[in-house]
Formats: sequence, structure tokens, C-alpha cells
Amino acid sequence: MDSELQIALVALGVVAVVGIIGYNKWQERKHRKQMETAFRGDHRDVLLEPREAPPDDDKAPPVARLEPAEAGVRAAARTKAPDAAATGREARSGASVHGGRRGAPGMPDGVDVRVDCVIRFEAIEAIDPAHLWPAQLAQLQELGKPVRWFAFDDSVNLWRALNAKSTGRFHWFCAAMQLVDRRGAISEADFNGFSGGVQRVADQFLAVPSEFPAKAQTMVAAEEIDRFCAGVDVQVGVNIVPQNHPFSGTKVRSLAESSHMTLGADGAFHACDDEGRVLFSLSNLEPELFSPTSLRTLRTHGITLLIDVPLVADGVGVFDRMMKVANQMAHSLDGVVVDDNRTVFNPESAALIRAQIEQFQRHMSAAGIPAGGALADRLFST
Repeated sequence: MDSELQIALVALGVVAVVGIIGYNKWQERKHRKQMETAFRGDHRDVLLEPREAPPDDDKAPPVARLEPAEAGVRAAARTKAPDAAATGREARSGASVHGGRRGAPGMPDGVDVRVDCVIRFEAIEAIDPAHLWPAQLAQLQELGKPVRWFAFDDSVNLWRALNAKSTGRFHWFCAAMQLVDRRGAISEADFNGFSGGVQRVADQFLAVPSEFPAKAQTMVAAEEIDRFCAGVDVQVGVNIVPQNHPFSGTKVRSLAESSHMTLGADGAFHACDDEGRVLFSLSNLEPELFSPTSLRTLRTHGITLLIDVPLVADGVGVFDRMMKVANQMAHSLDGVVVDDNRTVFNPESAALIRAQIEQFQRHMSAAGIPAGGALADRLFST
């Protein structure tokens, strides 16, 4: 009897052990399936997904070459770079929220994807700009184009421009490299240096870029915007030359100052608007620059008045004002107004130049880059 009971108890023990093992195996299989579903099911793997191309409406303005062929209109010097950069339109917005997750903020004010190569990144831990600034300088200081940095201030839902003295702590940052200026467009080395440098800065702070610009598309678009800028990048100048004796530097200075022009550090006098923006300049036709010291003894065989057409809003109005000053100075100096070929500048010549200025500036406005605007200031900087 006792042996039968022992056998029964042993059998029950075996069944219990087998049951426990089977239950554990079932639980293990169940959890394995759940894990496989989590990694293989409807969830997106953003590291393996292809990047979406930018929308078709983000394109550079149409380009058309305008030839400044007439006397008095000068094409501004532009150095051709081997390759170039980006397209699009300016936008500004705060961060968006999708499905409970905060998305990348829109573009900062003053950043335009037609002329800026833009990379935004997010850091899990807030970053102090005092730490970011030297890190980005170490990576980007060799680039041939200016780079601007912004941080997104969640408290006011706005981007803030950064500099070496900026303070605070931020999660979102934006780096924008200008793609075109008067030296031409960025090179492929600039593009690689910028994108790689920003990635290294992000890595240093355990941050993740939201997206990277497409290299081929960026370079092609920049080439187009550079061609457009070259087609409207002109300066209009007239010269005043003596009829008898060289002009006295003290007399030139007196006339310039009476015309509300001030001498700048670049060795030229400048007529400015109420906001301090240069409208036109007066410089020596000969190589020597104007300075308070040199003007005391200077004798020159000519002076030049010049308008930088893309950088003034009312080109025709500024030209008329410049011609009025030129004629007054010519009369006081016993000189004559001539073009670059030393041909006397008559009313017919002036009318032709006025028409050309109007054409150039109308073309710029149609492209969304109005003359004298903030974007033109950046594109036509040196």
C-alpha cells in the first residue's frame, strides 16, 4: 500500500514538473512573438526608410541673363565657384506636434531655403549655446561661406539667433550656410564640410538631425540662383573729370560733405538713407583712396559716383539724386560728367541708364528677391 502511494506521489511530481516546464516554454514563446511583432510589425524603422524628396514647389527662381551692355552700367565682379547650392522659400513656424510627439520647428526668420543650406537637430538634454559655439567653430571655421546658428526657444515658440555671447538652454538648433554671394556659389567641398561638420557637432552633444539636404539637388539649385544673381549684379557709375586743372582734395571733400556724404573706412564718401544704408558712393578715379590726411594735399584727375543696383530699393530715384549731385559737383569743380569711355554724359544717356536700372530691379522683384531687401543684401555681399 505504501509503495503504491509512493509511486502515485512520484507520478504526480513528474506531471507537475512537466507542466511547469511546458508552461515556461509557452510563456517564452509568447514573449518571443510579442518582441518580434514589436520590431517587425507596423512600426517604422526610420534608419532604413528612404528619405523623401523635397516638394516640387520649393524651387529656385527662374533665371534669365540680362546683359549690362550700355555705357555707365557695369557688371559687378563675381568669382565663379566650381559648384553651387540650394532652393526653396522662406518659412517661419513653431514646433508641431504629431501623435503626441513634438516635430521639428519650421524655419527661422531670415532663413530662406533658396539661398541657405539648412540642418536642424534636436538634443535630448538641453544644450547651453556657450558650449555649442566653440564646438561649431572648430568644425566649420574653414568654410568659404557664412554660417548662422539659431536655437528654438520653447517659452515663446520662436527661433533666436545665436552668437558667442548667447545664453540659455535649448533642445532644437538650426544651422544655415549661405550658398551664394558675390564670390559665387559654394563648392562641393563646402557642402561636404558643412553637412559633415554639423553632424559631428550633433554627435558631440548626442543630438539627432531631423534631415539632411540632398547634395545633388542642392548643388544644381545653387548654380541656378548664382546665374540669376550674375545676371542682375550691376553697378551704375559716372565720372567727373576736369576740363582744365586737377581737382583739389579739400574742394572734393567740401562738396561731398555739403551733399550730405560721409567719408567711410573704405576710402570713399557715401550718401546714406535715414537707416544708414548706402545709396551711392563717391570715390577717387585714380588708385589713391580718400582719407582725412590724403585729402589735404590730394590732386586728382577724376572722381567717380557709383550705385550698387541690387542693394538699393528705389534704383531710379537714387540714380536721379546721384546725377543731380554729379552735375552740381562738376559745375563747382569746373569739370564735366562722362561715362567710362570719357564720352560726355547727356540726357539721352541718362534716360537709357534709368530704363536699364528699372529693368534689372523689376526682374529681381519678379524672382522674389527685391532690390535693397534683406535677401538681396546677403546675396550681393562680398
